[in-house]
Amino acid sequence: MNKMKITNKYLELDPVFYHLVKPTPLEDPYLVNFNNDAAKLVGIISDKGLEKFLNGEDLYDDMQPYAMCYAGHQFGYYTPRLGDGRAINLGSVNGWNMQLKGAGKTRYSREGDGRAVLRSSIREYLVSEAMYGLGIPTTRAVAIIGSNEQVKRERLEPGSIVLRTSPSWIRFGSFEYFYYRRKHKELEALAEFTISETFEHLKDDPKRYLKMFEEIVVDTARLIASWQAVGFNHGVMNTDNMSIASLTIDYGPYAFLDDYNPDYICNHTDVEERYSFGNQPYIAEWNLSMLMQALSPIADSDKMAKILFQYRKAYKQYYIELMRKKLGLLNEDDEDAELIKSLLKIMREQPIDYTYFFRILSDYPKSKRDILDHVIMKRPFEEWFEQYDLRLENEILSLQQRTIKMKKINPKFVLKNYMLQEAIEHAHNKDFSLVDDLLAIAHNPFDEHVKYEHYAKPTPLKYKNLQLGCSS
Repeated sequence: MNKMKITNKYLELDPVFYHLVKPTPLEDPYLVNFNNDAAKLVGIISDKGLEKFLNGEDLYDDMQPYAMCYAGHQFGYYTPRLGDGRAINLGSVNGWNMQLKGAGKTRYSREGDGRAVLRSSIREYLVSEAMYGLGIPTTRAVAIIGSNEQVKRERLEPGSIVLRTSPSWIRFGSFEYFYYRRKHKELEALAEFTISETFEHLKDDPKRYLKMFEEIVVDTARLIASWQAVGFNHGVMNTDNMSIASLTIDYGPYAFLDDYNPDYICNHTDVEERYSFGNQPYIAEWNLSMLMQALSPIADSDKMAKILFQYRKAYKQYYIELMRKKLGLLNEDDEDAELIKSLLKIMREQPIDYTYFFRILSDYPKSKRDILDHVIMKRPFEEWFEQYDLRLENEILSLQQRTIKMKKINPKFVLKNYMLQEAIEHAHNKDFSLVDDLLAIAHNPFDEHVKYEHYAKPTPLKYKNLQLGCSS
């Protein structure tokens, strides 16, 4: 990594955008896991001495650590200044911005301690790589350290730091900060920086701010469609957790669905049920409307409103396209939306594990009996299968071809919360073997992994529909 050129272009902006701050090392750090796949992105080729690097003890001379300033709507209410309260940026390598999460206090920590705990760090580390393995746009995780330093949450827990990386850490809330403070010059400077970092193809376009917004709307629709299709519930879709590059960022109390339930809420602090699984497409649209408002001093509001109006159409198009693939349908049919809708209605009324259902459906019709054995009321599924059989008659794929395609989009594994909890409990005893195992599953969720067959089964009843808080 010494030979890699580290840049800090964000620091070319006015100091109001950031806070120069050095990491605060943890006591007695130890390496929990090294992700060679993501490490290559930033030129790290070995885990030798990596715990000191993540701990902020052994940074490179051309690094100028800093925290970023932003605001955001949290659970629908505007908070005027948030910022990186426990994340410290190290600079960019190969277009990937490195960040240490849990590295200590910054100007934006408010009443927080600037730390992360091993529990939440393992969750973020593994799920960011799981989303990558599923083909969903996401930040990446390079490595994770634990420590013997105890951090107080609901109880004392080991402190931890994750080295995570992203093409961009700019958020919807980054623009909101300058909009609400009426700092239009800085707002424009941020837009120019964002274009240079994420939308470089627009840099010479006279309508670049408008077109940037249009791309964000379309890409956000695509991102949320991928969440809904795979059954991912983010849990905290505040505008400060929405990526301007349309990536999945800031993993807190997330969950993959057990049984299909659009009312499922994975975050127990979400008392208004704002961020339920089924609400996510609408919350994304609302968040985009907040971004539109923030950009209004530099882009035409009426034109942005027309662009935002297309969000629902784009979302529906991407979602149906993904669900059609999950059902092994190659050709488009006007009745497909109704076929999908009727299936989800049945799955809600006759619970069956969401991931398990679509994976074994990939072997249809051989798996038909297996599906029926997992539900109490069989007749609704039998009637749906009759519709599905009729629809398959219009397809040109052979049974074998359909199975192959379906198994490339219907994962055999997703990282359920009970699996992650098991890895966390082992890690608290300095046994990181399950973190290794889950990382291997995360990178290849469509493979068979016979060794981990038990994780492909429906979630055990006692672990279903777990809820978590934002504490990390």
